Amino acid sequence: MTTETRTDTSKVVIFAVFSRIVSLVLQAVCNLLIPDHEPDAFQPPRLSKHSKFDTVVEALFGGLSRWDSEHFLFIAEHGYVFEHNFAFFPLLPLSLRAVASSLYWPLGGWLNFRSCLLLSTVVINSVLFVLNTVTLFKLSRLVLQDRLLAYYSSLLYSITPANVFMVVAYSESLFAFLSFAAMLQLEKKKITLSCVLFALATATRSNGIVNAGFLGYSQLQNCIQHLGVTRRNKNTSKLLPCVGISAWFLLLVLVGTAVILLPFGLFQYYGYKVFCNPTRRIEDLPLALIKLSNRKGYRLPDVSQELPAWCFYHWPLLYSYIQDVYWNVGFLRYYKLRQVPNFLLGLPIIVLGTQAAWRYFRTKPSFCLQLGLVRRDEMIDNTHNDGKIKANKLAQGFFSARVFVYLVHGTLLLMFGIFCMHVQVTTRFLASSSPILYWYCTQLLWDNEPLLNLESKEKQTPLSVKQQTHDKRPGSFKICPLLWKVVPRNPLTELLVNWKQTNLVTKCILGYFVSYWVLGLLLHCNFLPWT
Repeated sequence: MTTETRTDTSKVVIFAVFSRIVSLVLQAVCNLLIPDHEPDAFQPPRLSKHSKFDTVVEALFGGLSRWDSEHFLFIAEHGYVFEHNFAFFPLLPLSLRAVASSLYWPLGGWLNFRSCLLLSTVVINSVLFVLNTVTLFKLSRLVLQDRLLAYYSSLLYSITPANVFMVVAYSESLFAFLSFAAMLQLEKKKITLSCVLFALATATRSNGIVNAGFLGYSQLQNCIQHLGVTRRNKNTSKLLPCVGISAWFLLLVLVGTAVILLPFGLFQYYGYKVFCNPTRRIEDLPLALIKLSNRKGYRLPDVSQELPAWCFYHWPLLYSYIQDVYWNVGFLRYYKLRQVPNFLLGLPIIVLGTQAAWRYFRTKPSFCLQLGLVRRDEMIDNTHNDGKIKANKLAQGFFSARVFVYLVHGTLLLMFGIFCMHVQVTTRFLASSSPILYWYCTQLLWDNEPLLNLESKEKQTPLSVKQQTHDKRPGSFKICPLLWKVVPRNPLTELLVNWKQTNLVTKCILGYFVSYWVLGLLLHCNFLPWT
């Protein structure tokens, strides 16, 4: 690791830690000052005793337990009790319970288990978020082949528009870490470790099954490469080696895909056993949970009741049934006039994702039509600036060949979010599953922001150095000394401090990131509607 890389990594870590501290403080302040909305959401009764220390924990971190967080915390404390709890995959609840149990052992005399779960949420998500920024930085360096673009992408991740879901008891931070780490290992050709991490991601969120496409695509590329080498070898027979190579890569893909999909299948089988082969009576549950079930119509596993209808489906997938019945998720079901505000909430990520796919295709149409299976980074499929474009522009950055599979993955997720999900959820859905948002926004800043590109010969100079050499230019940075005593200094914060001098594109991108970063904490932590 070079000195520059170590410096960038340390700055990324410092900014990520700063981001977590500010997020936790802001959610506590918002939760204390703004009255909670009373939504029609899952709010299970508190079954454990409550002390004055629990009141303090609730006051500081109660904002972390809103909306779907209640499901994760409830599952971590009581297990999968209600039918619709099975919409939430088990790895995060298991992780929360493991850390909370460790905390409960010394703190059990002062705090109840739910308070320990809230503390474990802070620990797990904060640590994972910092690890995510470093992992994204390493992944970006390999894929983008540009240290500065990787550095800026990681800084952007620290102010992600899905920030609130990286703080509260949601699975976004865990899923992002496992997905990015698996992608990184796959780029390093560590297939086994990558498959294990992808499998853990599937145990965290259902869309983890889509990650199997990365394995299939990478092995298809490797297979084509090996077949090409074999065909060029004139001293051996061509047919048998080609068949053997193809069979080996096919077997590798099948086994790896099975590993990645296994957690999803096991979880669905567990749900089938609980509700379609129940072994306990409803009377065995706490009375408060039975009353909640009767009042809200939540289904409980009960040996004395009729089996649910989905048990008799040809493919009895509980997850699909829950999404259909409880959340009304399906193709174009969300396309109603009253949902226009939610479409507006999801509009920025839709515009950015669509524009990213279109610009990449327009820049390298031949490469895209070949599905990126022949890597020719020096190939120029289109020209800009009157043909004055160099090959290395397409070999590095967002338009490099390695980005193709990530762009396809991100575009598929985006299309699914637009047509089959609650559209406002697309923001956190894509921001926690794909690095494309951060790579493309970084490329936009790099291409359009004069303060990041004062002169073409300085393209490999960090912004802080550029400032020292151009501090006499009109419109140069005017750093506020007091602000830099609190906020870590990096290119992103310099742009934010010098907001008035930035380009319109910069204002739009950073305005989107920061506004969603703040509004998410303000609204979500008080049970108000958000993405």
